[in-house]
Amino acid sequence: MLLHQDRLFPSEPVVRSIARSLYASVCDLPIISPHGHTQAAWFAQNEFFPNPAMLFVQPDHYVYRMLYSQGVSMEALEIGQMPMENPRAVWRIFAAHYHLFRGTPTRMWLDFAFQELFGFEERLSERNADFYYDRIAELLATEGFRPRALYERFGIEVLATTDSPLDSLEDHAAIRNSGWSGRILPTFRPDAVVDPEFDGFAERIRMLGETTKEDTSSWKGYLNALRKSRAHFRSLGCTATDHGHPTVQTADLAESEAAGLFASVISGKANSAQQELFRAQMLTEMAKMSLEDGLVMQIHPGSVRNHNRLIFERFGRDTGADIPRPTNYVDALRPLLDRVGNEPGLTIILFTLDESTYSRELAPLAGHYPSLRLGPPWWFHDSPEGMMRFREQVTETAGFYNTVGFNDDTRAFLSIPARHDVARRVDCSFLARLVADHRLDEDEAFDLARELTCGLVKKAYRL
Repeated sequence: MLLHQDRLFPSEPVVRSIARSLYASVCDLPIISPHGHTQAAWFAQNEFFPNPAMLFVQPDHYVYRMLYSQGVSMEALEIGQMPMENPRAVWRIFAAHYHLFRGTPTRMWLDFAFQELFGFEERLSERNADFYYDRIAELLATEGFRPRALYERFGIEVLATTDSPLDSLEDHAAIRNSGWSGRILPTFRPDAVVDPEFDGFAERIRMLGETTKEDTSSWKGYLNALRKSRAHFRSLGCTATDHGHPTVQTADLAESEAAGLFASVISGKANSAQQELFRAQMLTEMAKMSLEDGLVMQIHPGSVRNHNRLIFERFGRDTGADIPRPTNYVDALRPLLDRVGNEPGLTIILFTLDESTYSRELAPLAGHYPSLRLGPPWWFHDSPEGMMRFREQVTETAGFYNTVGFNDDTRAFLSIPARHDVARRVDCSFLARLVADHRLDEDEAFDLARELTCGLVKKAYRL
């Protein structure tokens, strides 16, 4: 076995025994994946995945950023190249550098997939790279490894993608019209049409107007276009929006001020301070729209995206060069919360890359405002240690029921079961410790284990 059956459980025998029992009660529950970056086209077309490198290396930032940090070029990994010219060569590079992932959550996710899906018992290395490649490639060509079959094998109940308002969502429509029972839902991600720093921002706004048949040269028409786009998403099952702003700064401008700011932004004359103010205003506008249409609002702030200019210029956006930075929530969210924070019908899920805010800002905010919930550890912190730090720092103030369970936030489809398994094991270990310390009754721990696995996420995301 590549993985020990007691991985991530406490080493102390009494606590480990409790954790085992808790985990046994939830390990086979369905996977609820309300936020991720898999492609709806996979499930609409249901075609075979082309090769192991395309599945494990090319789409996974966690993999290729580590290799790049050790001097492996993006060109050698064929990042962004479709189709790949020599996927076996890419795989051999990956295998030769597999030792780089020792001790990381990525290693655990990969070993889980290699063991549970492909039956490997020997660790990947340069020596067995071709054996791995051939066996995976052989299985990928079978019916059981088509996207829909894997969705069902994984026990996924619902899987949300992340989509731009400029996306036609034709793949989502095709899935719904196919008669397949799998639930693949879109998520409304408006960054490209609310962030003036996006290339071609004014052209994107014009395209939004064409799509929705609204005059997006005016503030009123622009907001109406966003409302229409959201309605289109809702018609295809969408229950949530997602906002990847650099900060969580919000604003609540008078309508005339907002209209003037919008005119400045689409003219291309806005300075950096005006661009940030526009993003801040749009978070409040999106919250107001969520209050109207019931879409859950997710805010993922605090990443300096595309930090490596050379990589950005050669390979484009979102290619692994994103770096966390400090984030202020208490002051930055206040304009939005003054406007809608006391509305129990609104759900805003906050994420952070700044762990110093867990106990100081986020838990007290979520422990007070009825509209706020805390998202799980995200991106750089979706590790066993990160998950445990989250529970330890948040629970004392926000409790369990102001959190929303787990989401995997991944582009790597085959890592989804592994990521959820890690979260279930860590949560069960945390609950076991509370039971062993006589801070929680055992029946409550079993109830909480199910809530943290399925109950809270379904409620928070209205699934």
